Amino acid sequence: MTFNRRDFGKIALAGAPALSGLSLPRLAGAATAASSKFGGVQVGMITYSLRQGVAKSDIIPAMVKMGISSVELMSGDAEAIAGAPAMPGFGGGRGPGGFGGRGRGPVADAPNGCPVNTPSGQFSQAEANKAAGTAPAGGGGRGRGPATPEMLEAQAKLKEWKAAANAATWAGVRKQFNDAGIELRVLCYNMSVNSTNDDEIEYAFQMAKGLGVRAMSCSTTVAMAKKVAPFADKHKLMFGGHGHADVHDPEQFAKPETFEQIMGFSKYIGVNLDIGHFTAAGYDPLPFIAKHHGRITNLHLKDRTKPDKCEVSPNVVWGTGDTPVKEVLLTLKKQKYDFPANIEFEYPIPEGSDAVTEVAKCFEYCKKILTA
Repeated sequence: MTFNRRDFGKIALAGAPALSGLSLPRLAGAATAASSKFGGVQVGMITYSLRQGVAKSDIIPAMVKMGISSVELMSGDAEAIAGAPAMPGFGGGRGPGGFGGRGRGPVADAPNGCPVNTPSGQFSQAEANKAAGTAPAGGGGRGRGPATPEMLEAQAKLKEWKAAANAATWAGVRKQFNDAGIELRVLCYNMSVNSTNDDEIEYAFQMAKGLGVRAMSCSTTVAMAKKVAPFADKHKLMFGGHGHADVHDPEQFAKPETFEQIMGFSKYIGVNLDIGHFTAAGYDPLPFIAKHHGRITNLHLKDRTKPDKCEVSPNVVWGTGDTPVKEVLLTLKKQKYDFPANIEFEYPIPEGSDAVTEVAKCFEYCKKILTA
């Protein structure tokens, strides 16, 4: 059984009746989500997948309509749902809590045309960004100019709001997901070693505990994971390092050895394995999962190509790349691993479509594999 672009299209057509009600103005008032656990495998979604064109207030209704019953919640989305003041002029995947996206600056291509986050790229992420005049990899840098008075005022209001947030703040967010039949299982809180202090790390863990999640995921660096380890020990909460594909940078979680390094910092430091990025870095996720399944907090599902196919877009329509999505899902089913496989939608939205429709296609893709 194989799944390619044609199969992906068939899945989309088969799901058309279910998708017809997904226009965002009609999402309010949806019922509870159907279970998205198939063959013992919990399929979920990171809310970053709905960063384009979906209001924060529509995240839960959209998940209900798609039938996705497990969520990895971005910290900025959690704050927005809780009523935090919004930051002006910040688009993309950012929430009110600052940089709620992927913790990286814009990705440039190396001069040979290969994606820089692969061994085929001639430059590392930092080198390519430097050549392009953009911000270096890491949490805070976005290449923006000086903050405006409006932004400074908004930052002050947000800081005040965050200082007042407590367990009840996050319990209210969790209740909204619970009421919709969605398990809030993982909090994604991205941290930069250059801008995250001890107070913010503590805030992140308090948010996670208040939300009642089983684990926290984070796009960050080796140095930051080491800094977080005592907090993970203190709170006895798993912290999963989210991998990327820049094998040139020893601070990035890209190689199996780097993940093993951070797991050595604490028994509560684990891995949020992105099987697409792992493939793009030149590695096979299947043996890594078999070896380290006990320390995996959750997977991110996407399809990317191997580094020897650098002429292909790094994030591709599912079924057209080299990532063993089917094999991974069937391994989870066979081995009964107890961690969610979360959709992280990142390939370009086709003309005439939208993020909700594409995430729904990815979800149906997973469902078809696990129920065949």
